[in-house]
Amino acid sequence: MRGNKIKRKNIEKSRRLRKDETEAEKKLWSILRNRQFNGVKFRRQFSIGNYILDFYTPEYRVGIEADGGQHFDAQGVEKDEIRKRDLYKIGVDLLRFGDHEILTNINGVCEAIQETLKKKADTPSSQSSPPWVEEIRGKK
Repeated sequence: MRGNKIKRKNIEKSRRLRKDETEAEKKLWSILRNRQFNGVKFRRQFSIGNYILDFYTPEYRVGIEADGGQHFDAQGVEKDEIRKRDLYKIGVDLLRFGDHEILTNINGVCEAIQETLKKKADTPSSQSSPPWVEEIRGKK
């Protein structure tokens, strides 16, 4: 990979996944889309390297996964750990939420996302911060 640019693959598969989203993905996307969540731009079914993230904010390099049942068996957990490590190596932090959690505790999910974005905004390596960062940091 050259510089900070992340190579994108799987464009057709990403498009197909957008059409076949789960109820949990629909619910979370209804909150994250169109910069409704603290003004942060999220992308849906975003391809990074060999992986497709359910949601991704390039501004903060944070991916969010809405996990169905297949992620909770031994093989799914192992694959998810490898995926998380691979993404971390290229500077992407990954948050995982079970579908049930998204559907029944969306406020808790949003709080966890906001806390992660706040931590990323407070990190000295974060490049330019969007306007809402000052508000989250408590300086407004």
